[in-house]
Amino acid sequence: MSQFARLLIGALALAFVNLPLANAQDARPAENTATTTKPVVVFAAASLKNALDTVSKEWEAKTGNKTTLSFAASSAIAKQIESGAPADLFISADLKWMDWLTERKLIDAASRKTLLGNTLVLVAPKDSKVQLKIEKGFALAAALGDGRLAMGDPKSVPAGTYGQAALTDLGVWDQVSSKVAGAENVRVALAYVARGETPLGIVYGSDAKSEPQVKIVDTFPADSHQPIVYPVAITSSSANAEAKKFLEFLSSPEAVKAFEAEGFTVLK
Repeated sequence: MSQFARLLIGALALAFVNLPLANAQDARPAENTATTTKPVVVFAAASLKNALDTVSKEWEAKTGNKTTLSFAASSAIAKQIESGAPADLFISADLKWMDWLTERKLIDAASRKTLLGNTLVLVAPKDSKVQLKIEKGFALAAALGDGRLAMGDPKSVPAGTYGQAALTDLGVWDQVSSKVAGAENVRVALAYVARGETPLGIVYGSDAKSEPQVKIVDTFPADSHQPIVYPVAITSSSANAEAKKFLEFLSSPEAVKAFEAEGFTVLK
């Protein structure tokens, strides 16, 4: 090989060695720097389903983050949390079951607040001709006839507990207790009435508003039962940083609008 050829090969080799590394780096697959946010797992009273479904969609549209919602009677979901179910937030339909978890140190007490209020109503199928004014000694048993009264199980479902308290205060519980069709949660009681399986039922005002197949016969006096309130808190086992943000979002203008549209009172 001539000296000229050897010099040419050497020059070309030197040029390749000194090529910038940018092209080689650009050829590498781009690293995925996006972080994956875990959904906020919310265990909530059954009566909150419609409202929380809407709030969850608003949250996702605004933040891009998701929630996983689970609904049942407050007692049932409180016991699930006690058994280790991985909830980030708990929303109860009464103080009893929130206190129950707090006593067991399963709730972050510092995050707890009272979120919503509600009313208690007597409902009938939408085509029913029943007319009743709820007052002391009102003729509930006569209106039921051979039918049954749908309500949450008073032993475990907050709506049923409120209902029994109201009927007791009004002096008619003993007359109708044997006619009660106890349901596993308030939405099941609502369904009994909507399908015409019972002539009357006791549910929350928000439930009646959500179901076009029922009508409100009358509203129970507020002083006939304990105030209906919905406390919310982060669970002590939650490690999801988004839980606090979602808790704060529950008091946002978007959430307030959704709750009020479903018949809840937002407690400031």
